[in-house]
Amino acid sequence: MSESETTTRAIQVPILTRVEGEGALHVRLRGNEIEQVQLKIYEPPRFFEALLRGKPMDDVADITSRICGICPIAYQMTSVQALESIQGIAIDPEVARLRRLMYCGEWIESHVLHIHLLHAPDFFDCDSAIELAKRFPNEVKRGLKLKQIGNRLLEILGGRAIHPVNLAIGGYYRLPRHEELAALVADFEWGLQNSVDAAKWLKGLTFPEFEAPYEFVALSCPDRYAIETGEIASSGHTSIAVEDYEKFFYEVHVPHSTALQARKKPHDSTYFVGPLARIQLNYHTLTPIAKQTAEAIGIAPPCRNPHKSILARAVETVFAFEEGLAILKSLTMPSRSRVPYEVRAGEGVSATEAPRGLIFHRYRVDGQGKVEFAKIVPPTSQNQAQIEADLRQLLPQLIACDDAKIALDCERLIRTYDPCISCSTHFLNLHIERV
Repeated sequence: MSESETTTRAIQVPILTRVEGEGALHVRLRGNEIEQVQLKIYEPPRFFEALLRGKPMDDVADITSRICGICPIAYQMTSVQALESIQGIAIDPEVARLRRLMYCGEWIESHVLHIHLLHAPDFFDCDSAIELAKRFPNEVKRGLKLKQIGNRLLEILGGRAIHPVNLAIGGYYRLPRHEELAALVADFEWGLQNSVDAAKWLKGLTFPEFEAPYEFVALSCPDRYAIETGEIASSGHTSIAVEDYEKFFYEVHVPHSTALQARKKPHDSTYFVGPLARIQLNYHTLTPIAKQTAEAIGIAPPCRNPHKSILARAVETVFAFEEGLAILKSLTMPSRSRVPYEVRAGEGVSATEAPRGLIFHRYRVDGQGKVEFAKIVPPTSQNQAQIEADLRQLLPQLIACDDAKIALDCERLIRTYDPCISCSTHFLNLHIERV
């Protein structure tokens, strides 16, 4: 046996840039065979589910918002809705519209951040958003202004843009002033036009040739694009009631990750959540300008190339501005901020669509309104196994490449998912073994 056949070759990439969090990728190659692919999430567990036990229901939204600084509304909204289902609360229709508007703000700020600062540099061979801004200053400035509008909406409805504090069981702690929301109409009109322009800026991108037979999973509604409510749709299954989520999906612990990985029954299969999944399953319910934009930039179904997720995010940004503008122009302010209720014991669930994909919560509370049990399933946990499957499919195409090329292409594929690794438990030391 030659020396080259027995030597282990290892490469360390200190950290994966342009993702939220920290982690590692371990790849072991033996000749032309792929022996092991491990997406390692190694941050110490954060124990949010355990932390919630014994806490009053009213504290849950504030605590869960700390799971993520980029998508706190997703965690707050899902927890609040689950707790409202236990208490039998039906929120006022105009409060429900304010919540949908609030979620639009989170989609805007999260999607625009990922597109302009994290993902787009890959397509222009830029090492950072700073380098991208030097080449495309107007486009990046436009993106930052779009994000600022989303942040401003969250400040008005949530009390602040990061870790908002205003969402409450039954509604809101404080209603915004009508003039605060009315002042956003002009910003949303500007944002709608400029989000379309931003999407068209991406139209000419060259995408790597990569497709996989994904099972897409997302919330779906018959009459509107699903964000905060809906049934669970799948490209490989009939619709699933949110209450039945755990009959079809489950989590497993793998030794190389402090985050649980999700699987789908009955075949222990991986599945794909996020903007690309939503576009594939809910294209027919996109708002008119968003649908026109999707057709114009080439993201209309079918699409099974994860690299085109940047286009899906761009279309959803247009949608969020279009939907948000419609709500702002027709909103009637609620007569009360919260629905009163009497505390009762019980168990409830909720699922919403975080910017990165489906998020599921289940809670059990006692007669004093204290949490006895909490389960939180973030989008990145659900995508983690699918990312590993994608890498196993990609690596055979790269065997003959040098390790730097392998590292770059793997990082770019992982970035298409916009993984929020902090939420799932963090990312990327890359370790490659060539045996």
